[in-house]
Amino acid sequence: MAATVMAENRQWGWPKSARLAGVQLDHDHCYRAIESRDARFDGWFVTAVRTTGIYCRPSCPAITPKRANVEFFPAAATAQAHGYRACKRCRPDASPGSPEWNTRADVVGRAMRLIADGLVDRDGVPGLAGRLGYSERQVHRLLTAELGCGPLALARAQRAQTARILIETTTMPITDIAFAAGFQSVRQFNDTIRDVFAASPSHLRATRRPDREQHGAVTLRLAAREPFEAANLFGFLAVRAVPGVEHGDGASYRRSLRLPRGAGVISLTASDGQVTCALHLDDVADAQAAVQRARRLLDLDSDPRAVDAHLADDPLLAPLVAARPGLRAPGHPDGAELLVRAVLGQQVSVAGARTLAARLVAAHGEPLRKPVADITHLFPSPAVLAGLDPASLAMPRARGRALVHACERLAAGDLALDAGSHREDAVAALQALPGIGPWTAGYVAMRALGDPDVFLPTDIGVRNALRALGADSTPSAATRAAERWRPWRTYALHHLWASLQETTQ
Repeated sequence: MAATVMAENRQWGWPKSARLAGVQLDHDHCYRAIESRDARFDGWFVTAVRTTGIYCRPSCPAITPKRANVEFFPAAATAQAHGYRACKRCRPDASPGSPEWNTRADVVGRAMRLIADGLVDRDGVPGLAGRLGYSERQVHRLLTAELGCGPLALARAQRAQTARILIETTTMPITDIAFAAGFQSVRQFNDTIRDVFAASPSHLRATRRPDREQHGAVTLRLAAREPFEAANLFGFLAVRAVPGVEHGDGASYRRSLRLPRGAGVISLTASDGQVTCALHLDDVADAQAAVQRARRLLDLDSDPRAVDAHLADDPLLAPLVAARPGLRAPGHPDGAELLVRAVLGQQVSVAGARTLAARLVAAHGEPLRKPVADITHLFPSPAVLAGLDPASLAMPRARGRALVHACERLAAGDLALDAGSHREDAVAALQALPGIGPWTAGYVAMRALGDPDVFLPTDIGVRNALRALGADSTPSAATRAAERWRPWRTYALHHLWASLQETTQ
């Protein structure tokens, strides 16, 4: 999002290349957004009121403060760093996250995704800097220049947000919540909650709105920016669900996760613009990472109105957008797994790729210590697959060698495919591997790396959809047509797949 934040004669700026639904945001635009209580802007910025010391989401129903008394910040962490506390009425921490951090491919975007995943809590700022390939000083400078606060403040705000969600939507003991949210001590947890929310954890718990609990699970709600097209999203995941690792029925979805401290299973269902998420975790401290991976999996932080408005300007896509407003681009929580499955799916149907993956899970998957219903295994790790004989795999020998070689690179740490990866570098590294072409690399970038601007002109589903729409389906013509859909070609691609009803891989 492009915006300029005016804060006591200082300006914190967003990049000018991004904007919300075509609107360049400055102090005037932000103020007009809060005057109209426009929920589209929730998560893009927060409004801080000098006279009350409180920050709010733009759609807060409270009386609009005077223009002279407000300042705008790009993140809750920045407002907290300036001494503001979260509004108890509009609960700005409960809004969907900024779409910007999931779409941007620069260092700041990568850093924000890694911080959200809990990397700073696990490995500190040195771990974040090492993962980004920058010095700690550079990372701090870049984040402060962009957001007005450094990685520690951003991680603290993330911990507070996770803690409040757990306090208000689960029955977990308060002490367990402290460590699940990433705090190192109960005292640090209590102090942060009081500073950020002007209330004790026990007071927040008193306002809890209990959900229906699932036995042995941490159950919480995940906000989604509307409109939210859940049917196609859950259908897409269901048709690709690998037995033992995943299960989907079109209305719900669950799968196993390989998390930093152990294994877990997430169960997701959508209702009334929100998603209910049940977590079964080996280690409760993985709650934050599991929640963020669930959000990326379902693309909950996207800005569907901006995407729809752009794509609907194209006569070819306009009917598709009208039929499925709020269409999401499904992500994937494990880049290594997705790469293996993409290789398995080369030149075979979705059903065929699913069958091959199920055989791999049955033979080499890691059994869960605590199975949940029909979710019994983790997908085989790269280290395990790297030790296989390519001849033992039910696929052409060259493809088997490509799969094993890719897993060797992943297991050695030479290739990283996660929220913090540099997308262009990762795609280049993938295409340098034998047997990995543009389709496979693009598919991984789209789903595992969250790239919003991927197009696969040679994909059979894309070509069939274009042909059905009366358009030229040759790869060269499709590529030219897709130029009109930048920077949201991934969403255009999903609209084309969805138009076929029975999508292809």
